[in-house]
Amino acid sequence: MKEKKKSTLSKLMVFAGNHKYYVYASCILATISAFMALVPFYDIWRIIKEVLEVRPHFNETVHIKNYGGHAVLFALLSMIFYIVALMCSHKAAFRVQATMRTKMMEHIMKLPLGYVESQGSGKIRKIVMESSSATETFLAHNVPDKVISKATPIGLLLMMVFFDWRLGLISLIPAIIAFILMFTAMMGPKMAEDMKQYQNALETMSSEAVEYVRGVPVVKTFGQTIFSFKRFKEAIDEYEKWTLDYTKSMMKPMVCFTTFANAIFAALIIAAYLFVGNQITDQFILNLFFYILITSILTTTLMKIAYAGESQMMVEDALNRMDLIMNVQPLPESKEVKVPSDASIDIENISFSYQNTSTKAIDHLNMHI
Repeated sequence: MKEKKKSTLSKLMVFAGNHKYYVYASCILATISAFMALVPFYDIWRIIKEVLEVRPHFNETVHIKNYGGHAVLFALLSMIFYIVALMCSHKAAFRVQATMRTKMMEHIMKLPLGYVESQGSGKIRKIVMESSSATETFLAHNVPDKVISKATPIGLLLMMVFFDWRLGLISLIPAIIAFILMFTAMMGPKMAEDMKQYQNALETMSSEAVEYVRGVPVVKTFGQTIFSFKRFKEAIDEYEKWTLDYTKSMMKPMVCFTTFANAIFAALIIAAYLFVGNQITDQFILNLFFYILITSILTTTLMKIAYAGESQMMVEDALNRMDLIMNVQPLPESKEVKVPSDASIDIENISFSYQNTSTKAIDHLNMHI
């Protein structure tokens, strides 16, 4: 039976320990915050409704202050719940980041020096530091935002029952198009591979930069500045070329996504003209105002989904790179502890060969010191 693939969040929870409950609390609080954030829009709808009912005798309004106070109260409560959710997610994120770095460094200390030299200290440093930083950003910010981006549409769909369902469906059409564009052009396997190539180019440049700086004393001694800079410059040029090509390839999808995500209100105006023409009722105006106001949440939600998706791909790539280090077998250590009788050293039957060579540098060496 094929083993079920673990989600990104499940992999990170392994490093969280008891702090994983902070993540669960953050998700619950973020959900509550998302639903509370919708209440003020309903209060605004009630304010506009009362104003339309009493016009032109606006002094006859009696509930506007109550509705306004109710809207402010729920807006503040939504903000407080979101802040507490972020506090919980940050607490878990910092623990995960620290645990990951500790475990990786403990493992690296047991690896052969040849592995560290072959990979380059700059590359290993980047994986240890920046990969764990990517997980911190994902857990601290993107997890609560992903929960909100899922809860908000559910709340909006429930609210559509009380208003004009036609306008509700029209407002969802640009959002759905933007959502499809995001997952087909800006995410998926191709985007994941592009993210991998980006990190590869960044690692190479980082590694070459570290090695170049470390070799500056030798470079100056022998006057080989131009030749020593060649590999570093090639890494920079390769990174520049890849970044520009990637940015140009994403230009059109990003423009289309942003256009549809921010043009929901325009679809509502067109729909209003087609549905009622010159015969506009107070109820229709009321519902139209509500949907125009609520579209800002849809736009923000789509943007949060886009950034959270990008961050998740970065975390998945970071975890894969960490696994490449963690899967390397450390040098074997003897479990048998003996107390030496004197200061002598015996070496028996030692052989060694460099990587990718058939000739042994040391062949069955025996020595007594």
